[in-house]
Parts: sequence; structure tokens; C-alpha cells
Amino acid sequence: MDDEFEYPSGEFEFKLPDESNNFAKLRMLITYPWQRVSKGSVLKMKLRGQITDQLKTSYFSSGLSLPQICENLIKAAYDPRISGVYLQIETLDCGWGIIEEIRRHILDFRKSGKFIVGYAPTWGEKEYYLGCVCEELYSPPSAYFSLYGLTVEAEFYGGVFEKVGVEPQVQRIGVYKSAGDQLTRKNISRENHEALTTLLDNIYENWVDKISQAKGKKREEIESFINEGVYQIEKLKEDGWITDIKYDDEVQSMLKIKLGISSEETLRFVGYKTYSRVDKWTLGLSGGTDEIAVLRASGIISRVREPLSPSNSGIIAEQFIKKIHDARDSQYKAVIIRIDSPGGDALASDLIWREILLLSEIKPVIASLVDVAASGGYYMAMAAGTIVAENLTLTGSIGVVSSKFNMEKLYERIGFNNEVISRGRFAELHTAMHRPFTPAEEKLFAKSAENSYEQFRNKAAVSRSMSVDQMEEIAQGRVWTGNDAASRGLVDAIGGFSRAVAIAKHKANIPQDKQVTLVELSRSSNPLTEILSDIINTTLKELLDDIGLTSRGGVQARMDEIKV
Repeated sequence: MDDEFEYPSGEFEFKLPDESNNFAKLRMLITYPWQRVSKGSVLKMKLRGQITDQLKTSYFSSGLSLPQICENLIKAAYDPRISGVYLQIETLDCGWGIIEEIRRHILDFRKSGKFIVGYAPTWGEKEYYLGCVCEELYSPPSAYFSLYGLTVEAEFYGGVFEKVGVEPQVQRIGVYKSAGDQLTRKNISRENHEALTTLLDNIYENWVDKISQAKGKKREEIESFINEGVYQIEKLKEDGWITDIKYDDEVQSMLKIKLGISSEETLRFVGYKTYSRVDKWTLGLSGGTDEIAVLRASGIISRVREPLSPSNSGIIAEQFIKKIHDARDSQYKAVIIRIDSPGGDALASDLIWREILLLSEIKPVIASLVDVAASGGYYMAMAAGTIVAENLTLTGSIGVVSSKFNMEKLYERIGFNNEVISRGRFAELHTAMHRPFTPAEEKLFAKSAENSYEQFRNKAAVSRSMSVDQMEEIAQGRVWTGNDAASRGLVDAIGGFSRAVAIAKHKANIPQDKQVTLVELSRSSNPLTEILSDIINTTLKELLDDIGLTSRGGVQARMDEIKV
């Protein structure tokens, strides 16, 4: 495995645009009307709710897109028509990997010398992690805020199943594979407690360190403030956590002063969706002859798409493999695979792994990990030549879990009967829910799960140039942060998308200062049809789920949900 420091950093270096470049000015003039921006505009983005790593291909798409947020900040840094950025930050629904990527781009934007002002009416630790690196941060006097520390939660349904008469029959391979615990236990295991405590410590330490650096405070001051239980916003201002207490209209009045316009004039705002449609080419930020493909993989991994599932319902192996083939058969110099997945079906994960491995034998493949790349998500990643993760990406969880529910007692209670006629000693292994396993069935069930784990672990060992024993020490279903994964050889470098691009250039022998064109292979070709189809399919699928007519089977290489 290469040393992390051998890789280019991909750090953003702002270079003043050539104002005498008439060609660049012409490109901005000949753009489509919907891509035009008035001089002296302020990019206004509201960061609230769910943020995913997927591209939002339609103007009507809901939610926020991480690549478009980051691209907007890069474009705004160079766009002579944009004077500054106004970020409205509210409660966010995403992991720490995405938060880290946005924070990096805020800091990069500040290198342009333009102002970036934050306004946060509701916020906690994640939102403040972003807001504190803005040039200024304001909150209204009635703001809802919480800086009380971090928690991690683990849910257990063993007691619930016991009460209703359901016995989960689970084979989890890996002492840290907590997905099985969730179904069978009533409380946390020693191993799960150890793993979650380590994750929480890493996230908390990172938060305290980064806030300390941003605010110029000692670690002791940060921790003391958290443990004080501050609930008055005046205290935030007094101690320098925010710039001032102001309403949105008052902040906008201050922006007018920054822009040198009178109070009677209207601020020229350009919104997130509108600015996302501004082509990088008009700003001279794209157009290189060398192309690097970008494949985005987010969500649960399945082998085939269920008939009524939405088009964006996770990673569908047969569809994703087709995109891998497209990348392999084209003239792309390298491929970046962005992975944000807790895993899923083990077979689907293995099929994707194989195709990525074949692709990596032809051209450089960089796996860029976002919030989560665990179980099947890491299975995919380990086929790439180089793995890049954020320092807090949940990584690894090399393990499998397989389960079946014995409904015998529940059936008795509700008066339901299920008669099965079968041929073959193990014919009822995966279908019978009216009785527990026989000893022979239980043994076969366990061996099948063990075999899947060994395949996963052994391929991981080969991929990461380790012995099986070395891999076993860091596998066992344990989840690591990106930093810990890197120190144990599961990850090659720490960073975000920009570092993945820099490494892709390096591997493809493209000079770092040479522009490349990034080709998004995950972009939808017909967004309107996709939206209408998703509305219909989602509604029908939810209806069938409610009446119990859909199911999921197979061995799962999947991490259970960790809430931090």
C-alpha cells in the first residue's frame, strides 16, 4: 500500500482570474438566459434538511446535492459577478463526511477574498461546525441552538420480538457485527459498546479540535462551554461563538453596506438551484481534453431493482455494472467512484466488486468515500486501486449477517396456521417461518454465512496487501472512522472529492496544473419521466409494504444504522 503522503493533496489554490481575458468575458455573455447572473450578486444558499452525494438533475428535485453545493462555492469564488455568499444554515440531515466536505469548500471559498456570511436560526453541533468557519455568523434572538455534546444511539428489538412471539434466528459473522445484535439483544454488547465508544470519541475529539482552531480558543475552553449547558444566546455572543444577534433582515442590511449600495436598493440574490445551472465552462473552470469519469453510488445495495421501487432507490447492481462497462469502454483517463453506502446484498456487492476490479486493471480507479462505506459499501471500494475517505467516514464493517424469523409463537397467538409440504432435507431452510431451525438446518445456515464472511475477508486481505490474519484483526464487522481505517491500512488517503481528482490525475499521468473534464455518468437522461415514475412507484410500493407483500432476502453485507 502506498504511503498517504505520496499522494497529491488536491488542496484548493485560488488564482486571481485574468481580468484582461476578453474570451472569458465573452463566454459569460453568450450563455443561455437562465445561466446569466447580474454583476454584484450574492449567492444565497439555504443548507437545511437532507444532503446527499447524488446530483439533482431536475430543477424540481427535492433535497440538496453535495456536489452542487461544493461546485457552487467553487464557481462563486471565480465568478466576477458574485460579490459574496450568504449561507442560511439550519438543521441538517447528513453524516459527518458530508459536513466535512462542505466545511472544506467554505474555507476554500474564503481564499478568494470575497465575504461569506452565515445565518443560523436553528442549529446544533453539525450546523455550528459549518457556521463557525464563515467570516461572520449571526443568529436571531429567538434561535434554537444546542451545543451540549454528542451522543451515539443503538436500538435493540430483542425484547419487542420476545413479547410478540417472534424469534429472530440470526447468524452474524464478526464479533463487532451489530446488525445481528439489533434483532436479538435487549442491550448493548461489550464489543458493540467498545466500537461505538471509539467512534464517538473520534468524532467528539475532531469537533473540539476543529472548533478550537476556528475560534482561536483552547480545548479546555470549548469543553467547559459544552459542559456549562448554555441556553442563552447572549452568552454565545459574549463568549465569541457567534458574531452578533440579528434577524435575517438586519443581516441583509449589513450585506448592503458590504456591497456599498443604499438601504433602498434591493439585494441581488442568486439562489442555489439557479446558480447550479451556471456552467463551469463559462467561468473557464472546465474544458480540458482529458476526461475523468465520475460514478456515484449511494444507498442500500441490491442485485436488481424491484418493480415498484423509485429510480434512485439505492445501488442496483445490474444498473451500476452497466455504468462501469460504459466507463471501461470509453476513453476516460481514470474513474472516480463516490461511495456512500452502509452495504446490502452480499451477492450484489460481490458482483459489483468484480466489475470494479476488472475496470481497475484497465485504467486508474479511485474510490472516494463520503459519509459511509461499510460492509457492502466497503466491499465495492476495496476493488479500487486507491481509497480516499473523509476523516470521519464510517468505514469497514467487514462482516455479514443472515437472518430468518421463527413466527411459531406469534402464529399460535393469532390463530394462524401455515402448512408446508416439501421435498429435500433443506428445502425449507429459507422459507419456513412457522418453526425454528432443525439442528442440521441451523448448522448449514451458519456455514453459509461463515463462507460469505470468509470470501469478503479474504478478498479484502488480497486487495489491501495483507495476510488473512492481519485482516481478521481489523475485520470482524467493526466500523472505523476514516482516520482509524487509514492507520490500519483499509484506506490510502484522507480527503474529499478534490483529493480524489488529484490522485486520479496523478495515477493517469496528468499534470496537476492541467485542467480535466469530469464526466458524471450517474446523471439521469430524462429527469421529468424519472420524477413521475418515482411518484407512482413509491406510492404503490409503500402500499404493498403496508400490507406485507414485499420482502428482502439473502445474506446481507450491511451495517446497521448508527446515529451520531
